[in-house]
Amino acid sequence: MKEQDQIEARLQAVEAQLGRLETLMVTLSQKFDATPAAPPAESTAALRDWVTDYVSMRLQQLVPHTCEHVEHAEDAGGPYMEGTGVPCTEDVEHRVGRIPIPFVREMVVQRVAERAREEKIARVDVEFFEKAATF
Repeated sequence: MKEQDQIEARLQAVEAQLGRLETLMVTLSQKFDATPAAPPAESTAALRDWVTDYVSMRLQQLVPHTCEHVEHAEDAGGPYMEGTGVPCTEDVEHRVGRIPIPFVREMVVQRVAERAREEKIARVDVEFFEKAATF
């Protein structure tokens, strides 16, 4: 009988362990099923801005813009929009340089240059650039 008692004790111990395991699995299942709380909008926006800046920086490192300049009349002075004869401010030149994808940069520059010529703008400033660059 002693052997029978040992088997019974081991069986009870295994059942107790299985009971604890089942409880843990139910708890884990409930935690996985619970929907996570949404992060605050401020941190989401900050993270999005950081990712945008990082991707822009990495793209500029991978595909640097060229330094080809069009010959300009010396009396106009100042910087010119990339690949055109349209004078612009240094702020506009900087903004154009921050466009990471070359063909997009070229499309934006050509569109702004066309609008500047149509409207007979002497020098493209940031305000006109933002208005003209919108498609």
